[in-house]
Amino acid sequence: MPLLEVKNLRTYFHTRNGVVRAVDGVSFEIEKGQTLGIVGESGSGKSVTCYSMLGLIPQPPGRIESGEAIFDGVDLLKAKPAELRQIRGKRIAMIFQDPMTSLNPYMRVEDQLIEPLLIHQKIERKRAVELGVQALQDVGIQDAANRIRSYPHEFSGGMRQRVMIAMALITKPDLLIADEPTTALDVTVQAQIIELVKRMQAERGMAVIWISHDLGVVAGLCQRVNVMYAGRVVESGPTASIFRTPQHPYNRALQKSIPALQPKGAELYTIAGMPPDVSKPFVGCPFAPRCEFAQEVCRGPVELKPGDSGQATACVRVQNGELKL
Repeated sequence: MPLLEVKNLRTYFHTRNGVVRAVDGVSFEIEKGQTLGIVGESGSGKSVTCYSMLGLIPQPPGRIESGEAIFDGVDLLKAKPAELRQIRGKRIAMIFQDPMTSLNPYMRVEDQLIEPLLIHQKIERKRAVELGVQALQDVGIQDAANRIRSYPHEFSGGMRQRVMIAMALITKPDLLIADEPTTALDVTVQAQIIELVKRMQAERGMAVIWISHDLGVVAGLCQRVNVMYAGRVVESGPTASIFRTPQHPYNRALQKSIPALQPKGAELYTIAGMPPDVSKPFVGCPFAPRCEFAQEVCRGPVELKPGDSGQATACVRVQNGELKL
């Protein structure tokens, strides 16, 4: 039985300018100890999908229109606030994308870091501080015993990101949702953080949802990958198959955009056009206006269907056997 199973999740934002379909029928599952990567351009619905599961969508204007998110037998979308608070921060932890605004500037790092331990594990403050110092050391902060008493403005952006990672890992959660967790870190520290996450997975069987624009990190860390576009999963499958044999033109275009894969001196590849306006309903494949392989059949209904190599694709032409990428 999967640790988390999401079915047909739809999250819409009802604004003065129309209904923004931020997440439009997303389904996936993750097993204990597994790492699932979610990739896609900004605005594709990656973060909103995870915020929706944890009840972090502002309502209004946001609204969960449909779906289920079954975590260890509990539907997170229908759970009462008190029940959700017992899970969120303890069994499910999240590393938020922006460390500059995720830490309270009026509180010392110590108070924010040990808060999950005081609330969820009911341990003494002295012991909680000891665990907080160890958590900061684990994420590579030097002189952690003194730095834990600092305020967020006394840390650099990268150091604040490490504090956020330490806060998420301190309760040893069953599921870690990492939203661009290494964006503000240099390559060396990024590698250390990834190794830390891997070690905790090995020790506790922790599952990880890793949201990222860095396809290289996703390829080396995740067992499965979901490729999202316009609030939908357009391709999913084992990591090796996703990168070796893409089954959707959008996935293929993302990989062609990786600078390291470009011939030296060649012009960098870019995906033509802009992502669609999800406040306006569209029929057919949302990527069709930007797709070099689009034909009239792409204007019809489209849904994610399983295909070869354990992959699922939402490309009608690939499903019909008309296109090999």
